[in-house]
Amino acid sequence: MSGLLLSDDLIFTSRILATARAHGLAMTAAKTQDALLAKTKDAPPTGVILDLHNPTLDLSALLSELKSLGTRVIAYGSHVDAERLKAARATGCDLVLPRSAFVEKLENELNNWLS
Repeated sequence: MSGLLLSDDLIFTSRILATARAHGLAMTAAKTQDALLAKTKDAPPTGVILDLHNPTLDLSALLSELKSLGTRVIAYGSHVDAERLKAARATGCDLVLPRSAFVEKLENELNNWLS
């Protein structure tokens, strides 16, 4: 099981990667969409976590690439940005959560998200 994370938030990235390590999961972070896609070339990940507020994110293009690899996509974003959350669901993310719910579920659900 391996996972990728698209996030340019260093503190939040550290938190997610530390949680993955604590669960014995292999997870790598990328700050840009291009860097994330480059990492998929080495070995397709079983799951990808996306920060919907990443400035490099082109959700439609990225999901097309990730879905062609059979990768599960979990996305999170601000609860006040309902349109972005709704668009992520409509575009095909497997799970879309407000950031607060993502944080609340991270510890117990990360294994499931990456499987």
